[in-house]
Amino acid sequence: MASRTSGSRAAAAKAPAKKSAAKPPAKPASRATGKKPPARKAVKRTAARKPPKPAPSPTGGIFRLVRAIWLGVAHTIGALLRGIGRGAKGLDPAHRKDGLALLLIGLVIVVAAGTWSNLQGPVGDLVTMLVTGAFGRLDLLVPILLGVLAVRLVRHPEQPEANGRVVIGLSALVAGVLGLVHVACGSPARDEGGAALRDAGGLIGWGAAQPLVLTVTEVLAVPLLLLVTVFGLLVVTATPVNAIPRRLRQAGVRLGLVAASEEEYAEDAEEYRDVWEDEAPRRRRRPDLRKDTGPEDAEKEALDRRRTSRRPRRVADAEGGEPAGALPAERHGAARPRRDGRSLDAVDLAAAAAADLDGALLHGVQPSRLLADISTTVSAERDGGRPEGTASGTGRAAAGAGAPGGVPDLTKAAPEPTGDLPSRAEQLQLSGDITYGLPSLDLLERGGPGRTRSAANDAVVESLTTVFTEFKVDAAVTGFTRGPTVTRYVVELGPAVKVEKITALTKNIAYAVASPDVRIISPIPGKSAVGIEIPNSDREMVNCGDVLRSADAQGEEHPMVVALGKDVEGGYVNANLTKMPHILIAGATGSGKSSCINCLITSVMMRSTPEDVRMVLVDPKRVELTAYEGIPHLITPIITNPKKAAEALQWVVREMDLRYDDLAAFGFRHVDDFNAAVRAGKVSAPEGSERELAPYPYLLVIVDELADLMMVAPRDVEDAIVRITQLARAAGIHLVLATQRPSVDVVTGLIKANVPSRLAFATSSLSDSRVILDQAGAEKLIGKGDGLFLPMGQGKPTRMQGAFVTEDEIRAVVAHCKEQMAPVFRDDVLVGQGKKKEIDEEIGDDLDLLCQAAELVVSTQFGSTSMLQRKLRVGFAKAGRLMDLMESRDIVGPSEGSKARDVLVKPDELDGVLALIRGDTNG
Repeated sequence: MASRTSGSRAAAAKAPAKKSAAKPPAKPASRATGKKPPARKAVKRTAARKPPKPAPSPTGGIFRLVRAIWLGVAHTIGALLRGIGRGAKGLDPAHRKDGLALLLIGLVIVVAAGTWSNLQGPVGDLVTMLVTGAFGRLDLLVPILLGVLAVRLVRHPEQPEANGRVVIGLSALVAGVLGLVHVACGSPARDEGGAALRDAGGLIGWGAAQPLVLTVTEVLAVPLLLLVTVFGLLVVTATPVNAIPRRLRQAGVRLGLVAASEEEYAEDAEEYRDVWEDEAPRRRRRPDLRKDTGPEDAEKEALDRRRTSRRPRRVADAEGGEPAGALPAERHGAARPRRDGRSLDAVDLAAAAAADLDGALLHGVQPSRLLADISTTVSAERDGGRPEGTASGTGRAAAGAGAPGGVPDLTKAAPEPTGDLPSRAEQLQLSGDITYGLPSLDLLERGGPGRTRSAANDAVVESLTTVFTEFKVDAAVTGFTRGPTVTRYVVELGPAVKVEKITALTKNIAYAVASPDVRIISPIPGKSAVGIEIPNSDREMVNCGDVLRSADAQGEEHPMVVALGKDVEGGYVNANLTKMPHILIAGATGSGKSSCINCLITSVMMRSTPEDVRMVLVDPKRVELTAYEGIPHLITPIITNPKKAAEALQWVVREMDLRYDDLAAFGFRHVDDFNAAVRAGKVSAPEGSERELAPYPYLLVIVDELADLMMVAPRDVEDAIVRITQLARAAGIHLVLATQRPSVDVVTGLIKANVPSRLAFATSSLSDSRVILDQAGAEKLIGKGDGLFLPMGQGKPTRMQGAFVTEDEIRAVVAHCKEQMAPVFRDDVLVGQGKKKEIDEEIGDDLDLLCQAAELVVSTQFGSTSMLQRKLRVGFAKAGRLMDLMESRDIVGPSEGSKARDVLVKPDELDGVLALIRGDTNG
C-alpha cells in the first residue's frame, strides 16, 4: 500500500509540471507581490527599441568580391616577389601595398604593349598620345621604370620616408636625360608638329631643355642638364657627393675591373654580419623531446627561461659616452646587441675572434684578448651572473675607458701600451768576422684575410638543425669556427641525450650537407660539445709567409720554429722541432707532404743562420729537394743514393756519440746548456789540447722518402733511425721522416715507438691511418694539404690546413742564402764506418767465378750459399768463400743464420759491381 501511494503522488506531482510546460500562463506573477517580473519587461523594451537590419546591397557584395579577388591575386604575386632573395622576407602584413603594386604591374603590361609593339585600337592610341608624346624616343624605358617602382612597392613598402627622395630623384633624372635627348635631336620647336617632338625628347624634354636653350644657348644648356641628371642619380641612390669615389670603386670591384683591398674585405664582412643580424630569426629554446614532462619540469623550465631572459641594465654615462657596465665585447664592436635586444650568439663571437686574429696578422701586431673576453662575457650572461674574478659593470667601464683601442684583460691589470713587434735582427755576426743577413719576410707572399663566415656556413647550420629535428634529437648548433679547408660546427646536446645519437647520424648528416667527408669529434677537446667537421665549398690557401708573420712566430726567437699551417679554428700553427723532438710525416701521393717539407726547410732558412742549424737532406726521388742545392745550411750535398743515405745516418749516430762525450766530459745534460756555457766562456778545452770549443749547431736530418731507404738497406736504416730517435734529443739532433707508403714494413714498430710526433695527410685506407696516428681519421681527409697534427703529449690530433710555399718564393730565399755564404761540407759524412772485416782481399784465380756469382745473385736478388753450390757446381767451402767476398764488396748483407742474405745491389747497378770486382775503382 505504501508503494502504491508514493507512486500515485509522484505521478500527480509530474502531471501539473508537464501541463505548465506545454501551456505557460499568460500573466505570470510573483508569489510575494503578485507583480510582473521587471527583468522580462526590460528585455521586451530593449528588443522593441533595436532598429531593423538594412537589407544587403547587391552592389556592395559585388564590390567586396572583386576587392577580395584583386587582393588575393596581389598578395600571391607579392609573396612570389618577396620570396626572391632574403631582403623582404618576414614583412609585416600591415605594411603591404600589394594592391597598388598589382595596379602598377597591369599598367606596365598596357604601356609595354603600346610602346614595344604596334598596339591597335583606342588603348594603343592613348598610350601613343600620353607616353610617347611625353617621353619621346625614350618611351621604351617607361615600362621598365614603372616595373621597378612596382617591385620596390612590393618588397619595401615599409620605407615611406624614402618615397619623396625617390620621386624627386627620378623626376630630376628623367628631366635631365630627356632634355639632353631633345638637344641632341636638334631642339625641335612645337610649331614643327607632334611627330618632331616624339622623335626627340617628347614634351618633358622640350619643357626641360627649351627654356635653357632660349636663355643661355645650347653651349651652357648641355652642362646644366648633365648636372641635373647627375643630381637625380645621386638622389635616387642616396649617395653623398663625398662618397662618389668610394661608390665608383665598389662598382668596379663588383664588376671585376678593380681588385678589392683589405679594408673593403673587412667592410663587406661587416655588412654581411649586419644583414645576418637583422634577418636571422630569433633563436628559440630547444624543445624537450622527451615524452614524459611533469609539472615540476615545466616549472623548472619556466624558471630557467625567466633567469636567462634577464639582461644587465646599462645606464648612460654622465659624460654622454658609452653606457656604464657595457660588456667588453660590445665596446670592441664584435658582439653588439641585436636590434631585438639580444646579444649575438657564439657563431658571431667566433667570427669576430677570427677576424681579430687576421687583423693582427695583417698589421704585424699581437692579437687582442678578444676571444677570451667574449667567452667570459657569454658565460656570464648564460649563467645569469658575473664571471669570477671580474669587476662589476661600472668597474669594467672604467677599465675599458683606460685601455686605448683594445679589449682589456679583465683578470689582470691594464698592460702598458706597446707598439709593433720588433723584427728579428737582419744582420748577424758569425764566427770569423762573417756577417750573415737573414732573408726578409717580404720574399714570401702575403695572403688576404681568411673568411670568417659565408652563406654556405649558414646553409649547413640550417641543414644540421633540420636533421636533428627530423630524427628527434635534442641538439642544436651553437656556433662554428671556420678554417681554410673545413668548418667545425659546435653541437650542444640537451639533457639525457647520448653522444652516440649524433655519431649514428654521420651518413644522414653527410647526405644533408652533400659532402661525403664528414668527420665527427666527440667531444671537442676542452668543451662539453660535439664537433662536426664539414669541408668548405670555397677553400682558401694558407701561405707560409702568413704563418711566419703571425704573432706567435714573431714572438718566438728559437731558430727551429717552423710554419705548419692553419687550424680549423682559424689560428696559425707553428711548431718547435726541438720539442717534437722527431716527427713522422706521411700521406698518399698528392696529399701535401712535399709542400710541408718545403715549408719546413724554408722556415729554417728564414729564421736561422748556418751556425744555428745545419741540415742533412736525403732525397731518394732526386727531384724533390734539388732546389736547395748549395745553401750554406747543408753539411753535405743532397743525398740521392739510398746506400749513401744509410751511411749518412750512420755518421749522424757517430756525431751524436761525439756530442754526448763532450756533454759527459763537461757535465751538461743538454746541448743548449753546453752552447750557452761556451758562448759565455765558462768552459775551456783541457790543458795540452789543441782543440777550440765551439757551440754545436742543431742538426736537422730530413728524409723525404723513407720507403726507398727501407727497400735497399732495411736493417742498417732502421738501426740508425732507432738509435738517433732514442738518444739524439739532448744532443740537438732532430729527425724528420716522410713517406707516401705508410705500411708496417716501412714504418716499423720500433720507428713508431721512438718518433712521438706525427703529421698525417690524406691516406687511401684506414690501415694506413692507424699506422701513422694509431687511430682512424686520416682516411677522411680531403687532400691538398688537409692534415691531422699530433704532437708529442697531445691526446687527440688537431685538424689543420698545411701551409704552401711556391717555387718562386723558394728560389728567392735560396738565392738570398747563397749570396750570404758558401756551403762548407764535411768530408767524413759519406766515408762510412771505416773498413769492413778483412775477408780474403786477394781474389786470386776466382775472379771469373766471383763475377758469375755476383751476376747470379744480383740478377735473381737472392743471396744463398746453397744456390751458388747448385748453379755454379762448386762445393760448400768455395760457395761460402764467394759469399764472403761479395759481402766485403757490399753486394750482399751479413749472414743471418740459415736465412738468405739481403742483396744490396739492384739489377741496374750490375755493371758497376762487375767493374768494381775487376779492379776498376771508378766504377
